[in-house]
Amino acid sequence: MPHDDLRRAGFKEQTRVAAARETILEAVTPHDRTDRIPLDRADGRTVAETLTAPNPVPGYDRAAMDGFAVRAEDTFGASDRSPNVLHEGADAVVPGEAVRVHTGSELPEGADAVVMVEQTETVGDDVEVFDGVAEGENVGPIGEDVAEGEALYEPGHRLRPSDLGLLKSVGVTEVTVFDYPTVGVIPTGEELVQSDPSPGEVIETNGLTVSKFVSRWGGVPTYRDVVTDDPEALRAAIQRDLTKDVVVLTGGSSVGERDYTPEVVDELGEVLVHGVALKPGHPVALGVVEETPVLMLPGYPVACIINAVQFLRPVLKRIGNLPEEPHPTTDATLTRKITSEPGTRTFVRVRIETDEDGERRATPTRASGSGVLSSVALADGWVVVPEGREGIAEGETVAVENWEWSA
Repeated sequence: MPHDDLRRAGFKEQTRVAAARETILEAVTPHDRTDRIPLDRADGRTVAETLTAPNPVPGYDRAAMDGFAVRAEDTFGASDRSPNVLHEGADAVVPGEAVRVHTGSELPEGADAVVMVEQTETVGDDVEVFDGVAEGENVGPIGEDVAEGEALYEPGHRLRPSDLGLLKSVGVTEVTVFDYPTVGVIPTGEELVQSDPSPGEVIETNGLTVSKFVSRWGGVPTYRDVVTDDPEALRAAIQRDLTKDVVVLTGGSSVGERDYTPEVVDELGEVLVHGVALKPGHPVALGVVEETPVLMLPGYPVACIINAVQFLRPVLKRIGNLPEEPHPTTDATLTRKITSEPGTRTFVRVRIETDEDGERRATPTRASGSGVLSSVALADGWVVVPEGREGIAEGETVAVENWEWSA
C-alpha cells in the first residue's frame, strides 16, 4: 500500500505476526563467510563444517576400576572359599600374574580384564582373587567414549563449553566457524539526544538497546549516530550500511507526517510488510534494499523491543547460520485478567513472585503503554496472548517468556 494511503488508512489492514516473519525470512539468505579460530575462542560460535574426531578417546585400553589387571582365564573358578592366587607383577601381565592398576590407567600388556580391588587381598607378593572376571570386564577399550573418525558436530551447531572439552579431548585445536553477522543500527528522530535533554527532546535509548540485543544474539552491531527526520539523510544512512548483513532503523516507521523511513526504503528497494497485528508495536515495517533486509522498528521503546525480538532476532539467526532456540518459559498463575484485541497478538509484561506455598504468580506490570520503558525493563518476562483469544482469565496458568535470555 502506498505511504499516503497508509496514512489515511491508519493500519486498518495488518499482517499477522507469523506471516510477517515468514515474509522477511524468505527474503533472507544465510551468509557463507567463515573463520578458522583456536578452540579456546570458539565458545558460542557456530560450526561451519562437520567436526570429526581425529583420534579415539580413550586412545588406549584403560582400567575402568581400581584393582589388578589380569588374564581373565587366570581368574576362572575363583570364589570366597577358594580364591585363585596370582603373583603380583610390575609391568606386563604374564600367565599367573596380576599387575596393580588405577582407574584410567593404561591396561598393561598381556592383560584383558581387571579385578576390582574389593575382590582381592594382597598377601606378601601374592594376590588372592575371590571372584572371576570375563575378558574385557572392567576395561575401557580404545574409542569407548569417541571412535576415531566419529562425526561430533554438524554445521549450524552452536558450540558450548562442554563441546570444547570434548573437541580438545580428541585432539582438535582449531575449528571453522561462521563469521558473526553484521548489523547497522540507525536511531532516527529529530527529537533525540544522547544526554541532557531540553524540553521537547528525548534521550536516545532504542539504538543502544537494539545494539546490545544484537550482541547477545550472536551479531556484531554498529551503533550509528542519530539521523534526523529527513528523507535525504535517511537515504544516505541506509545506503552507507548496505555493506552490513542487516540494517535496522528505530523510529519513523509509522504513518505520521515525519515518518519517512518506509517511503525511503520503498524508493531504494521494497517494503514487504508495513503494519503487523501485534500490540504494542504494530507500526513496524520490513523491507529489502539491494538484497539486504531492512527492519524499521517503532520509536516507542517497548514496541521497539517487542519487534526486535519477533523479527530482528530470527533474521539475524537465519543470516548468521545460528540456531534459533526458543525462549525459556516459566509457568505461573495469573493474578488478574488480561484483555486483548481479537486478531492481534498481545505481549503483556509481567512480574513473577513466589507465594508462601511456593506457587509462582504472574502480575501484569502494564498491558498498554508502548513508551513506558520501565514497564519492560522491570518485568520478569511477558505473556503472549495469541490472536485467537480475547484475553486470559485471572487464575489461569500462563507461560512467561524470558525474552532477555542471551541465546
